[in-house]
Amino acid sequence: MRLDLHITKHHPEITRSRGKKLIEDGCVFVSGEICRKVSKDIAETADVSVNIPPPVSIAVAPEDIPLDILYEDRDIIVINKPAGLVVHPGAGNQKGTLVGALLHHCKDLSGIGGALRPGIVHRLDKGTSGAMVVAKNDNAHTNLSAQFKARSVEKRYYALVYGMLPKDSGEIKTQIGRHVSNRKKMSTKTRHGRMAETHYKVIKRFGRKLTLVDIKLATGRTHQIRVHMSYLGHPLVGDDLYGGKATKRLRGGVSRPFLHAYKLGFIHPTSGKRTEFKSPLPADLERLLNSL
Repeated sequence: MRLDLHITKHHPEITRSRGKKLIEDGCVFVSGEICRKVSKDIAETADVSVNIPPPVSIAVAPEDIPLDILYEDRDIIVINKPAGLVVHPGAGNQKGTLVGALLHHCKDLSGIGGALRPGIVHRLDKGTSGAMVVAKNDNAHTNLSAQFKARSVEKRYYALVYGMLPKDSGEIKTQIGRHVSNRKKMSTKTRHGRMAETHYKVIKRFGRKLTLVDIKLATGRTHQIRVHMSYLGHPLVGDDLYGGKATKRLRGGVSRPFLHAYKLGFIHPTSGKRTEFKSPLPADLERLLNSL
């Protein structure tokens, strides 16, 4: 099998992207020799060792940004992320991020995610609001990462979509990858996609124009819900990227995709108990629903 797949199979705490980075950085040895080729074919019984470097010092400056904390202990912190807040620094978003706010609030944040993503085990899009868990130490980070990789974390969302879904419930299974021509978008029509699975259930129909749905993610691909609902022909209200001209109508004052992560459930990394957190619907989305 490929070297990167071998690593993720035998080290479930290491994601595929993290494994790729370790290989490229010369931290992976095959039969005692450094191997930097991610796609190298090796036998499953090959002698492969991984040298995981210690956490790097944090490069992001702490910022005094208010946080809406749903829960916090010495291992984890669960945030009610507002729409408009970027999770970690990137191109065009070096300041004003959730990571900066967390570094100001938590002095012992996990460094496993690297200099720009300390403690981050999953993320929500800039325009998406809702519950999000962050690891405060490396043990919690490893444990939570393994749960997300095993798809045992419950992730539930409210979404308002255009049109009337023909069925009260259903599932969507497609490949999702980078759009072939628009690098800002993801797509089901891609050369290098990964399987994505979304389950939905209708909560309420507003005539034939809008439908409120409860969405459960089985996988966690970038823009997955937005891509899948657009794939069905029912893009999210307010989603200009995947909705096209349809999103110019019936916005109700909402300036971002109507998508809210209202429930997050997982096994606590230390206590071993099943924990569940809920995030109330934000005011902008609540106003739109009330107007309907």
